[in-house]
Amino acid sequence: QVQLVESEGGLVQAGGSLRLSCAVSGRTFNDYIMGWIRQAPGKEREFVAGIYWSTASTYYADSVKGRFTISRDNAKNTLYLQMNSLKPEDTSIYYCAAKFPGGMISTPSFYPFWGQGTQVTVSS
Repeated sequence: QVQLVESEGGLVQAGGSLRLSCAVSGRTFNDYIMGWIRQAPGKEREFVAGIYWSTASTYYADSVKGRFTISRDNAKNTLYLQMNSLKPEDTSIYYCAAKFPGGMISTPSFYPFWGQGTQVTVSS
């Protein structure tokens, strides 16, 4: 098992920046793939970004590529999502999630472990 706890999100103006963090604990998670997944009201969960904890290889949804950066700090057991040039359409609840290797990194249903979610609101 792995436990995930996100930091608070927030309200930011369009064009602004925000960094989310996720504290990771539990059994050895070096083999895990970590992801940020978001869900807007009335919409399905959407993959945002993923990272292999062991190698730091990263993957991004086209909608955030070039604006968002996923990273992890091994020493602090923390996952980050740096969000720049935010747009109103980025408004969502953002979840930190973890999965085992195998299956599409970009498919939310393959992630068995989830944090509680944190609200990010981007005003126009």
